[in-house]
Amino acid sequence: MVEPSERDTPTLPGDAVTLLLAPFDRTSLGHLRGELTVCGASNGLTDLNLSNFVLAINEIATNAVRHGGGTGRLALWRQADELWCEIVDTGGGIPSGRVNGFHRPQPGHIGGWGLWLARHICASVDIETGLGGTRVVLRYPIPPPAPA
Repeated sequence: MVEPSERDTPTLPGDAVTLLLAPFDRTSLGHLRGELTVCGASNGLTDLNLSNFVLAINEIATNAVRHGGGTGRLALWRQADELWCEIVDTGGGIPSGRVNGFHRPQPGHIGGWGLWLARHICASVDIETGLGGTRVVLRYPIPPPAPA
């Protein structure tokens, strides 16, 4: 479990480059998606890769708003050829039956798709959760440029 004082600023590896630090809530999710799109594009993501990157992060940020206390903090950084995103909230934690997100929800089921999508889109999804909140770290590889 991450203590509240540790939530304010993520500890990044020494060679990481911070791209975005942003608090968010329900009213700012649209703006956050725009900022993520700009950051992803400026770091080599295009087309489907860019859309998937923004989708995965948006799903986790939306979960933070809906289930994690209404607000969250996002940190996005680049390390080598990977984009990393940490999303932290102060809600009551993810129930144990939903934390893995490996099982596809039933068609037509409302809810439960966010973690499942993120796990299928990202190279890794790491979750720390408990009564004081949840921390999700997503890792998304930057594909090599297409041959000219």
